[in-house]
Amino acid sequence: MAAAETLTMGKALNTGLRRAMEHDDKVLIMGEDVGKLGGVFRITDGLQKDFGEDRVIDTPLAESGIIGTAVGLAIRGYRPVCEIQFDGFVYPAYDQIVSQVAKIHYRSGGKLSLPIVIRIPFGGGIGAVEHHSESPEAYFAHTAGLKVVSCANPDDAYWMIQQSIESDDPIIFMEPKRRYWEKGEVNYDAAALPLHTSRVVRAGTDATVIAYGPMVRTALDAAAAAEEDGRSLEVIDLRTLSPLDMAPVYDSVRRTGRAVVVHEAPGNLGLGSEVAARITEECFYSLEAPVLRVTGFDTPYPAARVEEEYLPDLDRVLDAVDRSYGF
Repeated sequence: MAAAETLTMGKALNTGLRRAMEHDDKVLIMGEDVGKLGGVFRITDGLQKDFGEDRVIDTPLAESGIIGTAVGLAIRGYRPVCEIQFDGFVYPAYDQIVSQVAKIHYRSGGKLSLPIVIRIPFGGGIGAVEHHSESPEAYFAHTAGLKVVSCANPDDAYWMIQQSIESDDPIIFMEPKRRYWEKGEVNYDAAALPLHTSRVVRAGTDATVIAYGPMVRTALDAAAAAEEDGRSLEVIDLRTLSPLDMAPVYDSVRRTGRAVVVHEAPGNLGLGSEVAARITEECFYSLEAPVLRVTGFDTPYPAARVEEEYLPDLDRVLDAVDRSYGF
């Protein structure tokens, strides 16, 4: 294998899943159409052909059944990777996830572990129909016993999916579906960042923009546009939503004095609220302005023909930065 390769995020996830299955024969993939079809986004393409129907399992259209079966498999020593076909389809499995997956380790006094990864393509921007463009991450980040992560580029996708599968904790793995086709370099020889860490992806001095998943690219584009106007924005990719790794955020905000948090999900009780509260508690005397949020609106996700009006974009991020200078 080459030391590095340019891949789409979708192919990076596929390659990461393949490596995990080669490394451990207890790793199983299960979900709707993940086998012969390779998943609706082709993330599992070719895996059933190479690993067989006993390890890449086409399930019935029953999300609760998928997760319930994974619980039993995990108790018996397997490492199931469950694909939820679209974000809006996860709700039939919500009871299993929050009542069983999140709690069995605690309820058993640590005797039982559930090394389950639940992959969820999330977010909008692909012109999809109803129930196919939602951002349910806050439901899971709020639930004690679950860890929630989101990749934003192919290199992270490749490494984070493998790290999640190796973890003994249940992990909700949020995949920004609008970024599946974007390309980037995957470095096979570099040491991967620890899974539950955030990082600075663009250095800056004037304001800190904090994002995750699909909005990291938007934040980077906003920073590039701001630079043309003489303003330097630092961009942080949270990468992990529960637990939050806030140390790089605090360090950045103490230097820049301003913070803008960006996510697709509605603003009300979203991840941005928690991040803003923690920044205010820890960095109050460094702040030159209130922490601002740029989010989706507090409405159900709209019809595809108007979704670009709903999704946070470069202009809304830059407007928030401008407003932070107005205080």
